[in-house]
Amino acid sequence: MARDVTDTTPVASRDELVAWLEAGCKAPDSFRIGTEHEKIPFYVSDLGPVPYEGRPGQGGIRALLEGLQATSAWEPIHDGAALIGLFDEAGGGAISLEPGGQFELSGAPLETIHQTRSELDGHLDAAHAVAAQHGIGFMSIGMSPLWTLAQTPVMPKSRYKIMTGYMPKVGTRGLDMMYRTCTVQVNLDFQSEADMVKKLRVSLALQPLATALFANSPFTEGEPNGLLSARSEIWRDTDNNRAGMLPFAFEAGMGFERYVDYALQVPMYFVKRGETYHDVSGADFGALLEGRLPHLPGERATLSDWANHLSTIFPEVRLKRFLEMRGADAGDPAHMTALSAFFVGLFYDSSALDAAWDLVKGWSAHERQTLRDAVPSHGLAASIAARSLRDVAREALAISRAGLARRARLDAQGSDETRHLDILAHRVETGRLAAHDLLDHYHGDWAGQVEPAFAACRI
Repeated sequence: MARDVTDTTPVASRDELVAWLEAGCKAPDSFRIGTEHEKIPFYVSDLGPVPYEGRPGQGGIRALLEGLQATSAWEPIHDGAALIGLFDEAGGGAISLEPGGQFELSGAPLETIHQTRSELDGHLDAAHAVAAQHGIGFMSIGMSPLWTLAQTPVMPKSRYKIMTGYMPKVGTRGLDMMYRTCTVQVNLDFQSEADMVKKLRVSLALQPLATALFANSPFTEGEPNGLLSARSEIWRDTDNNRAGMLPFAFEAGMGFERYVDYALQVPMYFVKRGETYHDVSGADFGALLEGRLPHLPGERATLSDWANHLSTIFPEVRLKRFLEMRGADAGDPAHMTALSAFFVGLFYDSSALDAAWDLVKGWSAHERQTLRDAVPSHGLAASIAARSLRDVAREALAISRAGLARRARLDAQGSDETRHLDILAHRVETGRLAAHDLLDHYHGDWAGQVEPAFAACRI
């Protein structure tokens, strides 16, 4: 999330929380695509991590943000005195920092996948121009391959300080998730409650497929970790009160109200008042709604509290005023764009959405969870309902490709959006994922060293 919401409108009831979500419904001709992608900065000279303030003779994360601000019209985002991001007031995009310095572009809401790729390319050009002045490069991979948690920088963001203190209380891998993982995500719209429910169910069922297709984190602290997606495995023991496959979403009666009830059960991290983050970790949002939060006696909930709380819930697919696909490791620009293309093809064509639902509707909650648990290790070799995930991938890609073809959104050369699926078609055809490629190098020409991964995954 690029910046915390600051809407101080009071909220007095559960119904108002439901209405806030329902206000996200849009007409199909207003559907947009928002792509978020992270990358890990490193010093090119010695592959060292990049601290916020840099190191002697070389700028750090703050210098990257200052340089990008100087070359754009984007507005600064501060946390106290610290510059922690930039925001494009006109276009809606933002640059933000993850806890370990992962550099994120939260893309503007765009109409086509072609525009998404152009946005990514333009951002990388701008970031590289600034980074080169400080000897900094960027790698895109699902998990930091070399540095220990102790070696990883800490960004000066108040909400992350609160989360850092809370995470070890609720799981064993929360700090790894925060500081050492890297993802790509696509945010997509819905037109009604029924449309939201159908898209949420399809995307939850297929999120393990996305994890497999984009698996790209086979190394930890300089060695193979025995996984294809360590990032996904980390999420299995981060905080299970706020993560997972949301089995209730497939039950009768699912809708905005049911999701609100789920979100109200998720413990809070913080309440922001003015520029101050109040640590209320473990508290009940319902108590804030009713003005009985022990940490802030008499303080009542606002819309910004609700929006910020929703941003601290981390299921495989997250509902806000749009749906966020959260299952994929970060990768190269072709993979980043392909994630958006895959789900746009499934969601933004009604026939494709119907076909995708037909593909997954027979799977049980146990089968979906078993698949989700298997893919970090097995990738496309996992199976569900007596089918290999690779076979499911072929069918899902064909559905998505047909949906994109019917959208018929052409680029300047007259090509439609289906070309952005080509990298995924290659993965399915060969059965070889990005993680397999990295492991082949490690056991081959890299001679058991992970340092070459910085060059191989540099974007």
